[in-house]
Amino acid sequence: MRLLAAMLLCVVGLSASAVPMRAPDDLLRHDAYVWQRVWTPELRASLQASSDLVRAWRILVAEASRTGQWAVVDVPWRHVDATDRPVVAVIRIDGRLDEARMPAMVEAVLARIADAQAARGAEAPFFGVEVDYDCPTSKLVGYARFLSELRQRLPQTTALSITALPTWMMSRDLELVTGAVDEVVLQVHAVDDPREGLFDPVRAETWVKNFAHRTRLPFRLAIPAYGVRVTFRSDGRLASVEGETPVYAGAANARTLGADPREVSNFLQSLQHIAPFRLAGVAWFRLPTAADSRAWSLETWRAVVAGRLPDADIVADLAPTASPGLWAVTLSNPSPIDRPLPRRVELDSACAIADGANGFRLAQRATDDMDGPVLQASGGDWLRANRTRTIGWARCAEGKREPHVVP
Repeated sequence: MRLLAAMLLCVVGLSASAVPMRAPDDLLRHDAYVWQRVWTPELRASLQASSDLVRAWRILVAEASRTGQWAVVDVPWRHVDATDRPVVAVIRIDGRLDEARMPAMVEAVLARIADAQAARGAEAPFFGVEVDYDCPTSKLVGYARFLSELRQRLPQTTALSITALPTWMMSRDLELVTGAVDEVVLQVHAVDDPREGLFDPVRAETWVKNFAHRTRLPFRLAIPAYGVRVTFRSDGRLASVEGETPVYAGAANARTLGADPREVSNFLQSLQHIAPFRLAGVAWFRLPTAADSRAWSLETWRAVVAGRLPDADIVADLAPTASPGLWAVTLSNPSPIDRPLPRRVELDSACAIADGANGFRLAQRATDDMDGPVLQASGGDWLRANRTRTIGWARCAEGKREPHVVP
């Protein structure tokens, strides 16, 4: 249903009058979500290393399950406060929560915010509170009532924001929801069928323009700096979605979905010139860390935010092993930014046999005039900046032995 609504939004024009555009020198501001449930040393290091880029942190402090059970994040507030950046405390509510439970959630949300504020200290009040709830479009009226009561119960000096789904724009009740809050973060990633990918800049641009017609509020865009691994059962149904933590679920095949740093960078450049003036900035999901293999590297994220992405190609090579005639097939990324792995690596005729590893498998030759083995990527994975990965092995005679990369 989300996919159908998203497609309709791309082709159906809204009848509102034109929305004023941003001035080219009116720079977008950058927030970052800190969504990790466990604060590792790597996360604390990323926080310190990124505060110069960030307007505000949007920190997950508690999460309610579909049954209304709460998980609270133990945030090391002294490390956060050392960055000298405002904090928006985020409450996550499972989108499958029974609608009948929503009225009672007001007290629960206020209690979680009060607990987090007490842990941080009254001398450092939260800049704002955000509710992240993927409310079904058919239930927006009830969600609006919940938000209206929450807004009344929060201090007037505390801004209330929410995340919003593009599918909500198909409902006449959208204004009821946005009218109850101070700011909206429009999610433009991971909102469609996983087979459609993680992020589509063309579709996202359409959502931005359409949303500006439907709200008088300042809004931000939640854009991705991460990837996920999705697995499918033999019947084609989704089996699991893996973020930071691997999910060991049986599946017939798997695919890695990621946001291309260059594609996102180009999208940001276009926003700077054509986005409506109500667009206040972007909110990155999620803050990269050195231990998060599913997210961009911190270096890549900084380069995208700064708008400076150098060109560099991934290089294939054969490295000798301890066994004579046996070579390791490697890929190296000499760039300071993450790069997508190539689709194929073609070996020359000096290599008689080979096999793949670490995301590559032996495949059929693309053309009849190819003499050597071919290693093919099994999913859309990435190679971190300045890293090397072994993707297989090959038994080769003396000769040319020059692998060829097919992007």
